[in-house]
Amino acid sequence: MSGSSNPKTGMKYRADIDGLRAVAVLSVFAFHIGGSYIPGGFVGVDVFFVISGYLISTIMFADIAASRFSVLKFYERRIRRIFPALFGMLIVFSVVAWFYLLPTEFVDYAKSLLAATTSASNFYFWQHSGYFDSPTSSPLLHTWSLAVEEQFYILFPVFLIIVRRFFPQRLRIAVVVLFFASLIASVVTVHYNPDTAFYMPYTRAWELLLGTVISLGMLPRMDSAILRNLATFAGIGMIAYAAFFYTPDTPFPGLAALLPCVGSALIIRAGEFGSSIVNRVLSWRPVVFIGLISYSLYLWHWPVIIMHTMGLSVNLSSVLPYRYAALLGAFRFDMWMEIVVSFVLAALSWRFVERPFRSRPLRIQRRPLFVLAAAVMAVLIAFAGSVIFAGGFKGRFSPQAVKVASFLAYRNAGSFGKVGGCFITDTSSSAVLDNDQCLRLVEGKKNYLLIGDSHAGALWSGLTSSLPDDHILLASVSNCKPLVHPSGAPDCKKEMNYIFQSYLPSHKIQGLFLEARWKPGDMSNLTDTIDLAKRYQVPVVVFGPVPEYDSLLPRLLAYSISWNKPGLAHEHLLASSAVIDALMQGMAANTWHVPYISLYRTICSKDGCVEYTDAAHEVPLMNDADHLNDSGSALVAKRLVDSGELR
Repeated sequence: MSGSSNPKTGMKYRADIDGLRAVAVLSVFAFHIGGSYIPGGFVGVDVFFVISGYLISTIMFADIAASRFSVLKFYERRIRRIFPALFGMLIVFSVVAWFYLLPTEFVDYAKSLLAATTSASNFYFWQHSGYFDSPTSSPLLHTWSLAVEEQFYILFPVFLIIVRRFFPQRLRIAVVVLFFASLIASVVTVHYNPDTAFYMPYTRAWELLLGTVISLGMLPRMDSAILRNLATFAGIGMIAYAAFFYTPDTPFPGLAALLPCVGSALIIRAGEFGSSIVNRVLSWRPVVFIGLISYSLYLWHWPVIIMHTMGLSVNLSSVLPYRYAALLGAFRFDMWMEIVVSFVLAALSWRFVERPFRSRPLRIQRRPLFVLAAAVMAVLIAFAGSVIFAGGFKGRFSPQAVKVASFLAYRNAGSFGKVGGCFITDTSSSAVLDNDQCLRLVEGKKNYLLIGDSHAGALWSGLTSSLPDDHILLASVSNCKPLVHPSGAPDCKKEMNYIFQSYLPSHKIQGLFLEARWKPGDMSNLTDTIDLAKRYQVPVVVFGPVPEYDSLLPRLLAYSISWNKPGLAHEHLLASSAVIDALMQGMAANTWHVPYISLYRTICSKDGCVEYTDAAHEVPLMNDADHLNDSGSALVAKRLVDSGELR
């Protein structure tokens, strides 16, 4: 292990820890930029927590041992470390938000800006998490982890002072008790309310305290090179396993978070006693450099990704031939631009914002630093408050654009508010489908059962209004394909098993409607599902995909009005919808031999896609990027009835 001592703390510099930071930030970056590559990359945040707990605790205990610990000095370090780069990012993105965020989302952004400025982002996003939340309304979503860390460090010094004052010989015991109390709270809370467990400081504190446990020397020594290598290989393997095999459906944090956290602890602890192969790889200069800029990279990568999601770049797959569009679909070309821009901004932030505030000769003294931090906080709070008070400063856009953009506020509503207990999200902690009500047959009417994910829920209102003489039953669970072998959350599997194993064999319905956000990999399972329904002598109708955009449709339409670019939404139409529609059309005719209703071709033609539901061009077809709203659902269903596809 190479390094130099920090003269202010006496702590030896650990290049491998900067390398571990690189692993953490690259995991998070990869998860955000393409979750299918590293579906558990979010565990990088947990690695950061362990590192932070170790480094900060080591410095604090060194100061306490030397009788030089000061709460003011501690908070000064935190301000120098956290605030300059954070405030720099907030200021820059607030300028971008002024020019590009539409009024509704500008207000949402301002509320999150207030939370981020006051280190309360985790509480804000805890209250505003949901299935249909768009990332463009949460460009500061990633600041939740900073808030958790800062809340911990506001209270931890107070905890140490109390223990030092009243139980000076019980510090280790107190830390261990607090560690297990937080871990138990995490395990229990994740079972009953995953959102609360994810965002709350009391369910995350144990991860930072694990770093404290290491700094107190409470883990076994690793004097042997063989032991260090075994420990570090196991540690990096545990982190890698979590990153590659966990998914957003994994109950987290809870016990699942132990894997990346303990893996990080093993690497950190082993490095205290000497070198190892993993240590040397993590100490490689390019890896260390990424670790040095990791904080700024974490701050900037998400806003850069959001810039693309906002529709501020052309979706190349919409203007290229299919073979090239398919290549872009498999490996996004724009991903490389996002990566390059993020790294450039991170390097600039590290060099010209982070370092000047942390090192001399440009280092600002404590009093001016506190005043400057308070002043910037006041400006950001005042700015956010004015945006909220002014309703997002609607005058930045034309009245028609504002009218269209107002539908962004309803993306959690639409048909889903009318189906009651017949549509649930997979993030619900206690909600279950009311099968007695949702699947109740009505005598004297033809009964059709529509099942599937949120796309089925979005279609339901249109079918109901366009087929008034029939009864459309609905069983819809978000992220739940209507398949006999579903791969969704437990609620999904439970509902699909009930429908296919119990309900269909015992109830006489006139038709089974299947609708979802289909993928090519669903086709084999869908074939089995149709075959099973045929054995039950239940007629099946398969609905295909709707057109899908890479950004929110109301946003694209509002931009097209403001920028006088009528074809803007079409530029952001994803090619995958047409490809899947053609695939399903062929499967229905040649393999399934069941009616297939192409929602895509009902909405889109060679001249383009329907984007509005009214002649005045004020009501978009969708409130988000791929779900029909009430008006859109009614328009599509009416077209199907008028064309004779639905009778």
